[in-house]
Amino acid sequence: MTRRRLLAPLIGAPLVSAVMAACTPLALLERLGPRDRGARLLARDLPYGDDPRQTMDVYGPPGASRHSLPVVVFFYGGGWEEGRKSDYGWAAQALAARGFLVFLPDYRLVPQVHFPAFIEDAAQATARAAVIAGDHGGDPGHLAVAGHSAGAHLAMMIALDRRYMQAVGRPGLIKAAAGLAGPYEFLPFNVPAAVNAFGRAPDPTLTQPITFVRPDAPPVWLGHGTADVVVHDEDSILLDRALKQVGGASELKLYPGLDHADLIATFSPLFRRKAPVLDDLAIFLRQRLR
Repeated sequence: MTRRRLLAPLIGAPLVSAVMAACTPLALLERLGPRDRGARLLARDLPYGDDPRQTMDVYGPPGASRHSLPVVVFFYGGGWEEGRKSDYGWAAQALAARGFLVFLPDYRLVPQVHFPAFIEDAAQATARAAVIAGDHGGDPGHLAVAGHSAGAHLAMMIALDRRYMQAVGRPGLIKAAAGLAGPYEFLPFNVPAAVNAFGRAPDPTLTQPITFVRPDAPPVWLGHGTADVVVHDEDSILLDRALKQVGGASELKLYPGLDHADLIATFSPLFRRKAPVLDDLAIFLRQRLR
């Protein structure tokens, strides 16, 4: 398999449109609005570990507790070294408005921790979400993980590498996985974000989701913008191809002209007309979490 280089650090976000200032982060969408009215914040700062970063928020449709909703654990991006859930409620709320109970965890970041600690946090958060999903109207038997950028890396690692969910006592819990603009095959490490997060790993191949493709992996959905110069769409193309070659279930969606930030920004009503990313993802999740 051809190895290629990750072209830029996964820290921060580029432009989402001319409407927003050149240095505006995706986090500004949390304050700008508008927000999806078909969902709301149900709970805040629920712990899944002892560290202050090991908490998560929960979003769901109105009256969620009276239903048995499919569950999605969503991980935001930030190059494994920045980000906070309080800036991404708009994204979780958009998914929740499509009929899902959505958990939005924080996780420990570089330099506090390094690989594999943030992936272990993702597994621990997912396991805890399953335990408490029923308290908020969720069905833990129908659970998926998803994420954007570095968050997509976390989602794919715990979905494909069996060891992480086995370590938290929940093998087989994840029924589907979705990645938006994720880095899945980025050796050698040649940018600070990757070096800082993974440079200490004794075996660098064990940091790569593509290493763990298997025929019995949960069904995977991969979305990527063709104009992404932070993580090129080749990452999603390669992972999709590798999964299909071993007999796994994978669906790839490429969005012409969208860049790294555009892809997740389309979750916001402000930019939803740019591409049907949210609808495509929701369709996949509904089909796989029935």
